[in-house]
Amino acid sequence: MKNHYQIILTDTEELVYESMRVQIMDENDENYGAFMDQDHILDAKYTIYRTASMIAVYCNEDSSFHEDEALFKRIMAGLRFARMMQHDSGLFDYVTCNFSSAPDTAFCIKKIMPHFFYLKDIKAAKRTDKEDQIFTALNEIIRDAAKGIMTGGFHTPNHRWAIASTLMECSKIYDSKEMADCANRYLAEGIDCNEDGEYAEKSAGNYNRVNNDAMITLAEATGDKSYEDHVIRNLHMMLHYWEPDGSVFTANSTRFDKDRLSYPTDYYTEYVLMAQRHDIPEFYDMANTIIDICLKKNLHTPDCLIFFMWHPEWKNIEHEGLYGNPDYKVFYQNSGISRNRTGRYTYTVMSGKSNFLYFHNGTIKVEMKVAGSFCEHRAFKAEKMVQEGETLHLSQTMHGWYYLPWSPDKIPETNDWWQMDNAARDKKMGPDMDIDVWVRESKDNDGIDIRVKTSGVEGAPWRIELSVTGATFLENGHLATALVGGEAITVKDEMVELSNSKDTLTIGPAFGTHRFMEGKEDSELRNGGASTIYFTDYTGFDHIISIRNERSRF
Repeated sequence: MKNHYQIILTDTEELVYESMRVQIMDENDENYGAFMDQDHILDAKYTIYRTASMIAVYCNEDSSFHEDEALFKRIMAGLRFARMMQHDSGLFDYVTCNFSSAPDTAFCIKKIMPHFFYLKDIKAAKRTDKEDQIFTALNEIIRDAAKGIMTGGFHTPNHRWAIASTLMECSKIYDSKEMADCANRYLAEGIDCNEDGEYAEKSAGNYNRVNNDAMITLAEATGDKSYEDHVIRNLHMMLHYWEPDGSVFTANSTRFDKDRLSYPTDYYTEYVLMAQRHDIPEFYDMANTIIDICLKKNLHTPDCLIFFMWHPEWKNIEHEGLYGNPDYKVFYQNSGISRNRTGRYTYTVMSGKSNFLYFHNGTIKVEMKVAGSFCEHRAFKAEKMVQEGETLHLSQTMHGWYYLPWSPDKIPETNDWWQMDNAARDKKMGPDMDIDVWVRESKDNDGIDIRVKTSGVEGAPWRIELSVTGATFLENGHLATALVGGEAITVKDEMVELSNSKDTLTIGPAFGTHRFMEGKEDSELRNGGASTIYFTDYTGFDHIISIRNERSRF
């Protein structure tokens, strides 16, 4: 992987130049050494991440920054600011969100830990005087941070594993049974990675790889290689999460990365490590593919130069070939998601989500909802999703209900509505609305058919909502219009053709019997920047909507 190494080295040097631009180097400034983020926020975490890249190129003999005096000054200034921002407890603040935060402190330590081990174990007695100063500064930050992390506290599932893995690693460094015992209190909860390989937050764009990193650290720190089983399952699952444009499918996430454009760069080290340790050729293929995506998309390659220094054998790994991304149909039932790829397009079906279906052909993406207003319900969210032969069947029963006056034996002492335990009231139940959706790939493998059936309630104005990005033109027998994003168009009949300079999707037939597109209060907003196409009808209805990818016919 010498070619990867050279590319990553060059990109890391470029990252360092970018960092220099935003580092405060006025020694009279109280924030001397800090790096300003794009919002001009000064934060220890951001500074530690930027400083880490500088340490890597400073210590790298192949870098033009190797043992550069001016860069050494910047490194020590960055570590000085980080140390200044470290509380007496050892914890750091994440100033835009969390204060005296054990998990964010753990993330800071995880970023610099490879640099610490490189200087400790690889350079060891060969450290120069200046490298020894860097090592001493890192050691002081890590040592005090570990003590603070033991005081604990977390908000989200992945925080537990950041804390536990960091403490377990530090327990070995500092020979601390207390740190190991603290880590084991978190680990006693059991790892939240299901048999599909999905972690609780379903965050393919970010937290899956954060959890994987933690599992790898735990395996290394404890010697228990079973932690890597979770990583391998997740990385196999992630092979089904790449979209035709090289991005990661993120719509299933429960975290901030939901529906964000994200690329798989940060999975690189995990694929290489697991390929190396477990002899999994397709993981090497995926590592090659990640670098290829970076080059094609003009993205920064992973900020992982230090891993090539910490694992010098990586340079000598030779593996040709990219991941072929073969056609697949996978139904991860525990995770409530079906991912499917045929040739140039993918389609995704999910339970429990209002945006339950995605279709992506590489340049045009379509997201589908079945939406309207029925009592407190505002959109279809499948309660069940089952495989019926080649068809996925999603279903939900929406229950109507009304509060009844308090029964004599339950009348509360207060007349203040907000203090009443209204959940304890008797209710009048009904009517119920049933919504069923069936999704099946076309017999010619050029798209999918979606049947939507509503029943149980007559006359409710509901809609099929298609959020479209990547298309620049919409046309059918009655209209032709450019799309720039932000449009809301109800199409009343015929097929709809969505196109750009590379691709065409055909969707329909359309229907439009009403114009109630916005819904009632609490209805979900349209996707910002997308063009929204509506098909509308009154319940109960039964429609089949086809999505066809024109290039699949060639």
